[in-house]
Amino acid sequence: MADRTSRRNILWLLVSLWALFRTNEALKTEHFRVVGLFEPEEKAQKLAFTNAIETLNLNTPVTSSNMVVYFAPEVQPNDSFEANKEVCRQMKEGIAAVFGPVSRIPRAHVQSICQAFEIPHLNAQWDPRESLDYFTISLYPDNGILSTASAELIRHWNWKQFTVIYENDDGLLRLQEVLKATKGNDNKLTVRRLESKTSGYIGMFKDLKAKGEYHVVVDCDVNKIGTFLHEALKVNMLSEYYHYHFTTLDLGMVDLEDYKYSGANITAMRLIDPNRPQVVEVMTAWSYLEANMQESPLLGKKYLKTEVALVYDAVILFFKSLAELTNSQNDVKTKSLNCNKRDGWEMGSSLLNFMKSLEFEGLSGKVRYKSDNKRSDISLDVVELSQAGLKKVGNWDPTNGVNISASFKEKFTADASKLKNMTLRVVTVYEDPYLMRKEGPDGKFFHEGFMIDLLDLIKERLGFNYTVYQVADAAFGREVSPGVWDGMVGDLMKRDPKGKADIAAAGYTITYEREKVVDFTKPFLNLGITIVYKKPTKAPPELFSFLSPLSINVWIYMMAAYLCVSFMLFVIARFSPYEWTNPHPCNEDSDLVENQFTILNSLWFTIGSLMQQGCEIAPRAISTRMVACIWWFFTLIMISSYTANLAAFLTVERMISDIESVEDLAKQQKIPYGVQANGSTRTFFETSTEPTFQKMWSFMKAHPDAAFVSNSKEGIQRVKTSNYAYIAESTTIDYQVQRNCELTQVGGLLDSKGYGLAFPKDSPWTDLISREVIYFQENQEISKLYTKWWKEKSGGKCDVDESAKAASSLGVKHVGGVFVVLVGGLMAGLLLACCEFMWKAKKNARIDKQSFCSEISEELRFAVRCCGKSEKNTRRVSSKDIVDNGIQFAPLTGITQRNNGKELYA
Repeated sequence: MADRTSRRNILWLLVSLWALFRTNEALKTEHFRVVGLFEPEEKAQKLAFTNAIETLNLNTPVTSSNMVVYFAPEVQPNDSFEANKEVCRQMKEGIAAVFGPVSRIPRAHVQSICQAFEIPHLNAQWDPRESLDYFTISLYPDNGILSTASAELIRHWNWKQFTVIYENDDGLLRLQEVLKATKGNDNKLTVRRLESKTSGYIGMFKDLKAKGEYHVVVDCDVNKIGTFLHEALKVNMLSEYYHYHFTTLDLGMVDLEDYKYSGANITAMRLIDPNRPQVVEVMTAWSYLEANMQESPLLGKKYLKTEVALVYDAVILFFKSLAELTNSQNDVKTKSLNCNKRDGWEMGSSLLNFMKSLEFEGLSGKVRYKSDNKRSDISLDVVELSQAGLKKVGNWDPTNGVNISASFKEKFTADASKLKNMTLRVVTVYEDPYLMRKEGPDGKFFHEGFMIDLLDLIKERLGFNYTVYQVADAAFGREVSPGVWDGMVGDLMKRDPKGKADIAAAGYTITYEREKVVDFTKPFLNLGITIVYKKPTKAPPELFSFLSPLSINVWIYMMAAYLCVSFMLFVIARFSPYEWTNPHPCNEDSDLVENQFTILNSLWFTIGSLMQQGCEIAPRAISTRMVACIWWFFTLIMISSYTANLAAFLTVERMISDIESVEDLAKQQKIPYGVQANGSTRTFFETSTEPTFQKMWSFMKAHPDAAFVSNSKEGIQRVKTSNYAYIAESTTIDYQVQRNCELTQVGGLLDSKGYGLAFPKDSPWTDLISREVIYFQENQEISKLYTKWWKEKSGGKCDVDESAKAASSLGVKHVGGVFVVLVGGLMAGLLLACCEFMWKAKKNARIDKQSFCSEISEELRFAVRCCGKSEKNTRRVSSKDIVDNGIQFAPLTGITQRNNGKELYA
């Protein structure tokens, strides 16, 4: 270390000797004299001024007429007389420009002298005046531009409520655009003056905390920022919920080491980028100063002070303008002036015009002046304090505005790094199964439940710790007065660090009103409002309950099918010749045939089949047998279906419920109903515009003692012990129904909502933990937790056979197919009967020696006599035989007489 210091001292000595030599050579030739007025406290600016001139002189040939010599006398702060005297003394020797001083009052006097004698005055300090003297050119950015940058940054952050703290009246000028930014908006702005250090800042911070001011814009001297942050740290106002934006351009000069891990958001803007090549080059060249000073007034630790860099840029501006002037005009020289005579320097105006028209890249970025002679074309870096120190997160310029370059991934990584190893306070309301407080075998209390398991999953991935406590009033939270909330919302909004919560974890519904004052993650459970009531009582058996397995329509269709099949069987049997048989089998010579399917017999045959008892009648023809088969198939299906459904009806007893839906509940007043007194369900009914829900809310308001309960546990107990219907979230009701078998859910969901974890407004952990909630949803971890706490923990004691519950009468849609088959079979049987009829008629026509049509006509006339006899004679004769052989008919017998082996019809 000693060797390094010695080398730096030797280097400093060599550079000083070389600069002295160049200055002596310049004094022997034509040169330009400049004056720099600096106060004893501003050694950094003075060294920047002298070093810049010496460095630029080194790049200028010794014989050049552009050599510059400087005089830098020290003047006392606010000593206008001494400053004026020094300027007048140097004017007698002839000067080309004046730099400084720093103090405002002496600077104004010096500017007046320069204005009067047409000497360019270069200023590197902030000046409150909107328009400076003509011969004054300022390197400091325009005040309106800086104020606009801060205002646009605040709008980018979307601050709806913030406080502006200023040190003096100059601060209000620097913040004028910030103050204007809230006009015409819903933003709430508080302006207060920074209290003096004698009274301390703690009282101010406590007041800010009590009023809930999380966002603060601070305009104060850079030397007071350290004290300001230290006082804020004492009252725990440097946590992750607070954001301080400082208007100074030199936040890098402040030692922020103690605040990097506090979690607070500390931001500012800077003009001097320490990574800009010109800045790196100059800082490297000036590094030898650290050998002689404990802390460099130029560099601080790693940063270059804004005014110091601007002094350096002012010298560059002067040198470049002087070069342009000497190149454009010959014999450019300074002039001896007397403060007592009104005589100016003729070249001063030309030199000033070159200054205002030049454009170059300096330590402070692009140096360029617009028509109003203000430096407004600048670019500012947006810097933020991280655990690695100040880092650039974006930039601002007048053309593009705010551009935050930090990616979501970088922000996520930074927030995750802050959250790691932190201990968060979790506020809750004890409620099964979300979060419960249990006593262990050793007498110690512990917490368990769905929310504990979810927090543990998130904790494993993010690495934080947490503690759990129940809110004092055991309420979820509602607005009791404008801006004042009770319950968990109130704890999230608290300003006292001892009572403030970081997370609210419970069965906590995301609502619009709550979202205004706190932040929620994405929903981890989706649910809705529903009704829980006692299970319905058993209905007494009905006298005709045996009809229940089939619907009334099916019974009617079965009766119609029975009559239709009986009639069709009767008709087909009369048409089919194979159903006419000898009633006396032992008398083979008998010509009498009989049809067994009379109307009554057909009805008896079908009913016997339907009752699965059968009868003594059996069809003989193919057509009648087909009809019988189809009918037997139909009865098989119908009887089997009836028997199976009858067993289900006898197994499941029908229940009688007083209410089946929310409409039933709203229409009656015998059963009282209600909600939790301070929950989101109450808000749902209170703000609803649906007539049904408005009617229910009117009932609850009219009977508050009977309607409202303090918590879900009380509501469920009322349902079990009295005639009461409780309205709550479906997840809560599902949990209770799984464990109380005498309870049941009535109707469907009245709305759709979600449960989420709640955080204080603008909490940095909201997006971080919300992302983890989505992760566990996609991996079905939350679904597994729901199954564990809602179903597995209940032991399945209230599980009901859903198939038994679903027993209902069979309708046409269930058995309609078998009716279709029956109709198809009847049509097929009828078709076969026609075929048999025609085939037999054709054979008889050949035997009877008559035409087919006449035979068909005779047989058809007999078949269609539905009321005719069921017997006929098989002996057949032709019309010619009746005439030739003199056949006589027995009157009124309906029986034909035989003649030569032929049949005659009665």
